[in-house]
Amino acid sequence: MTNLLPNLLDFTLEEMEAFISSSGKEKYRARQIMKWLHQTGCASFDAMTTLSRDFRGKLSAIARIYRPAIVKIQKSQDGTQKALLRLEDGLFIESVLIPGKSHWTICLSTQAGCAMGCEFCLTARQGFKRNLTPAEIVGQLITLKHETPDGANINNIVMMGMGEPLANYESTIKSIQILTCDFGLGMSNRRITVSTCGLAPQIIQLGKDICINLAVSLNAPDDETRNQLMPVNKKYPLATLLTACKKYPMPGRRLLTFEYILIDGVNSSRADAEKLARLLKDQRCKLNLIVFNEYPGSPFKSPSAKDVEAFQQILLDRHFTTMLRKSKGGDILAACGQLSGAVGNGYAVCLWD
Repeated sequence: MTNLLPNLLDFTLEEMEAFISSSGKEKYRARQIMKWLHQTGCASFDAMTTLSRDFRGKLSAIARIYRPAIVKIQKSQDGTQKALLRLEDGLFIESVLIPGKSHWTICLSTQAGCAMGCEFCLTARQGFKRNLTPAEIVGQLITLKHETPDGANINNIVMMGMGEPLANYESTIKSIQILTCDFGLGMSNRRITVSTCGLAPQIIQLGKDICINLAVSLNAPDDETRNQLMPVNKKYPLATLLTACKKYPMPGRRLLTFEYILIDGVNSSRADAEKLARLLKDQRCKLNLIVFNEYPGSPFKSPSAKDVEAFQQILLDRHFTTMLRKSKGGDILAACGQLSGAVGNGYAVCLWD
């Protein structure tokens, strides 16, 4: 049976203040509660010792605290950690912790499953189950931050896990507001990146609503190839998508990122690189090249190292900032496009160095 009490992890600071005020308490109590929930990782009202016992009892009668629960964590030889998490209704999602030189990055899911249908993505094969709530998005970080040994060192967030963040627009925006709140986790918007398969209207709206890093999954230099790989392109073809990208405001010296998964015999030839350079010649951007990560049952293959090097060099010669992202967690199937949320021998999520 669904618990109808509101989950306090769904609240922004303003919503928390309104909720606390409606219960007859001072607004500043909302800031105390936000700190307990997000900074301390408190999972029960009884532990909120700066609040009176009577108030804690009242809170427990009118609200609840629930975040995703860890079912299993797999560790890669390269240090990557993949977490299988259970949601309140019994669905499963996955998050990934990626080690860096002096920090950790967390890759968050925004949906259970995905409806975008990208041919190369394992998540798409699972189908779409539902959108995640802000509490379920933010809760992934809180759970792993406070319940894993390396969680305290997380300081980068990428929304590149299960699902399309901009198809769950309201929850994605709200979760970012919570993540960046000074009384929440206090994350800098410079350290948060949202990835999209190319929902052009939502890209434009995102630029109006919030200042955040944006990564667009491109994966093809022409509409014909992209139509075959990514059904979203039939609704928002490259001309429409790139127009929306030009309208997206990247502050200061930050650049919009185009992600490009290299697939052997599909989009990784020298001719493809030349077409890509022409396509993006007027875009203020950088390129992240990702070698396709094979998984059981996939019809696609990874290109050779020689082809990857040649593809990158053509873009470098055309003066594009182009990085080849090193895949991590391959030994636990924890690489880009392989997230399924499966119980047992599950797969994983998109990664970021």
